[in-house]
Amino acid sequence: MAIFAVTFALLWPHARDAYAILAAQDDPAELSDVQLSSALRNNAAVVSENIEAALVANDSDLADSLVSLAREKNIPVGDELQKRVSDKVAEQNSSSHYAKRFLTGLVIGEADDVASLSGTVAGDLFVYGDIRDVVREGKHLAMGEHTDRLVLGLAAVGLVVTAATYVSVGGVAPLRAGLTLVKDARKVGRLGEGLTLWAGRSAREMVDAPLLQQAVASGSVLRPGQTITAIKAAFRAEKAGALVRLAKDVGRVGEKAGIRAAQDTLKIAEGPKDVARAARLAEAKGGQTRAILKVLGRGALLLAAGAFNLTLWVFSAIVALFGFLSSIKAITERLTMAHLRRKKARRLRKQLAAAVAPDASLAGAVVHG
Repeated sequence: MAIFAVTFALLWPHARDAYAILAAQDDPAELSDVQLSSALRNNAAVVSENIEAALVANDSDLADSLVSLAREKNIPVGDELQKRVSDKVAEQNSSSHYAKRFLTGLVIGEADDVASLSGTVAGDLFVYGDIRDVVREGKHLAMGEHTDRLVLGLAAVGLVVTAATYVSVGGVAPLRAGLTLVKDARKVGRLGEGLTLWAGRSAREMVDAPLLQQAVASGSVLRPGQTITAIKAAFRAEKAGALVRLAKDVGRVGEKAGIRAAQDTLKIAEGPKDVARAARLAEAKGGQTRAILKVLGRGALLLAAGAFNLTLWVFSAIVALFGFLSSIKAITERLTMAHLRRKKARRLRKQLAAAVAPDASLAGAVVHG
């Protein structure tokens, strides 16, 4: 009984966490809460350490997200450190900084914050950015050079979505932003390997290469109307469903948790299901999403350990508990049997004593007589 009791006591914390993770595996928000509790219990300083690292990297958005997470989890963060984060956020939200980043996004087409994404999306809404990318990659394809088919496919989808954005008066703006984010992540190498392979296959199926070669042969940014018409003819809209769903989920992450959170998601995601789970996490956690992704990585989106290993912890604890209860049952039965045997022996002795007493009295009377 003692052995099983000690074994169960040692297994219980692991089994409890394993069961909580298994129960939350289909809910990214709950799953991240369970795993965060475990991670912070093992190393409470991880949040402060990551805040310092974010400030050194000039990433005020991540630092602010980590401070928000610390506040939610009641983790102490020094006043001086919080002030440094506040000052950095105020600096990067200034009008001059915003204007500079907006122009960078508009001209270069790279987004790493809200300002630069606004500029990039503005360029794509005026079809300048998408036509630029389609013409460039299409000409590489026509000349037999290395072609980034993913950027090509995203730009082609973007041309169609841009038209829908104008028609719906911005109703599909998150999708437009999502396409821009995925395209930008691909350009600067911030798209995860697994997601890159999946998106590349999807993009390859939706572009008719021969027709596109003809379209870009005479296409130009200076003739947008003619170029767009020719490109649309080479675009297979029926094959774009999966890529559009991915862009929608990326747009949801960006809308709820910020541009950097969407970029972090694209970097760690291995497929569209990871991005969809990140969108659900962002809707539940908002600005804390980046901090959660930083601390847990891909483990915030799915089981960090194999389901078999987690189940084994729970099963082992159940076996130890069963052994402990069985031992109690066996001891109880043995103690009861011992008690009954002693009680029976005492009763038997009393009966023998009672039987012997008359005989002794009779013998005494005979002797005295």
